[in-house]
Amino acid sequence: MNSRATGTTRIDLVELTVAQVQAGLTSGAFTCEALTQACLDRIAAFNPHYNAIIFLNPAALDDARAVDRRRAAGETLPPLAGVPVVIKDPMDMVGFPTTAGWSLLHSGTGGVDLLPATDSPVVARMRAAGAIMLGKTNVPVLSASGSHANDSWAGPTLNAAAPDCVPGASSSGTATAVATSMAVLGLAEETGGSIQNPASAQGLVGIKPTFALVPNSGVVPLASQRDVVGPIARCVRDAALCLDVLAGFTMADPKTTASIGKIPKGGYTERLSATALQGRRLGLYGPGWRDQPLSHATTVLYQRAQREIAARGATLVADPFQGSGFAGIARPVPGPGRFDVRGLESLPYDLQCYLQRLGPRAALRSFADFAQVTAAQDAFGPKGVLRYLAELPAFKDCLADPSVPPDMSEFATAREAYLDVFTSVMDAHHLDALVFPQMRDPLPPLHGGEPIHETTVSEINISGLPGVVVPAGAYDSGSPFCLIFVGHRWSEPDLLAFAFDYEQATQYRTAPTLTGTA
Repeated sequence: MNSRATGTTRIDLVELTVAQVQAGLTSGAFTCEALTQACLDRIAAFNPHYNAIIFLNPAALDDARAVDRRRAAGETLPPLAGVPVVIKDPMDMVGFPTTAGWSLLHSGTGGVDLLPATDSPVVARMRAAGAIMLGKTNVPVLSASGSHANDSWAGPTLNAAAPDCVPGASSSGTATAVATSMAVLGLAEETGGSIQNPASAQGLVGIKPTFALVPNSGVVPLASQRDVVGPIARCVRDAALCLDVLAGFTMADPKTTASIGKIPKGGYTERLSATALQGRRLGLYGPGWRDQPLSHATTVLYQRAQREIAARGATLVADPFQGSGFAGIARPVPGPGRFDVRGLESLPYDLQCYLQRLGPRAALRSFADFAQVTAAQDAFGPKGVLRYLAELPAFKDCLADPSVPPDMSEFATAREAYLDVFTSVMDAHHLDALVFPQMRDPLPPLHGGEPIHETTVSEINISGLPGVVVPAGAYDSGSPFCLIFVGHRWSEPDLLAFAFDYEQATQYRTAPTLTGTA
């Protein structure tokens, strides 16, 4: 049974789109209040099993009634007005603690609450757009996993599409809330795969934006020169509409000045077309990009996707990075994954800046305060979730004095090297974008410690390049298979268009069968 609503109208929330929300509100088929209540009913039915949402917004129904009043008064409302969304826990939202998934930063588990005095810019933009924020979503401790949220104070989040497999992280809760249709849209954030991985793991659309397109101040940082905020949705158009709200300059995050003149005047939906791939040239995954092979199962699905893309009129170029030196730029830390941590050496300084932004009444005002209250579970120690930061020489200096901006020259050199080679290869082969399988093999089990084996983390995180994840089928086990379109900085309009064309032609996104009380 789908969620019920107040009154006599039954609202089918399963795979509900922004366009359908607006059509229903405009026609009077349902009110925003009824839609919000239906979402809250669905959360009550399914969230106890999937554990996606950790805090509900008690003002959600009041916010919905306010949208209904504005509509009744004849006000012209923006596209996301009345659309139910969820917010990733590390994003500051007034009235809620920002816990970063850590028991030590949550009073309900004996820790200290970080209560922000102001919304993060992305939350403020969603409020201004009239979106109905249903609540905040689960993450692993300090967002330090790209695969699961098993160590969160709230417990593990399940994958809606493959419950025995990892849900993707660190935006686990956001992805699961959207995949289960508890919300229409969700805000996610990425330092190293935390948008792409959960979107791909649950057969969703995710936008990892160009660095500095979307403000990320007021979000618990991991690396201020890599962190990005972006949407997770069930279809490309909805993700594009959400990016319209999130993107752009704000003095609250001065680096976003780089986005001025880079945002399409007609919004990120203006190039969406069922013929966008026609005549385009796309590069394919190979050892020139990263010398790690695809599994047989992934190769079979990727070959099918290539045929589908070629049928849309695109030309595919095999391993354009061969001989370019691109694969040799990576410096992954030891471990089962392939995570290149360069850029995270600034974390103590970034946390210092973040904590100061919380306001004068915050429980923690400095990195020294943070270190003191979390000393029992030292995140940077030999057994800590961020122990690999010891691999970065500049991290030790930053840890010794977080008030001083650290030396980021090694990171800057890596970003420049990636961008130089990327630009050279794209130009030499006249490529419009790349299209890869986002993962090299099926999802690992939920418990067991094996991480997601992806193809674009950390290359596009260090370089600051954008990527758009789109569903492309499933493995025999039912584990989702997704593609990622990658392009030049600020190329989101083209990447979204390519993903939209593929999505509309193939229609691989399907609603999962859920476990709950509905």
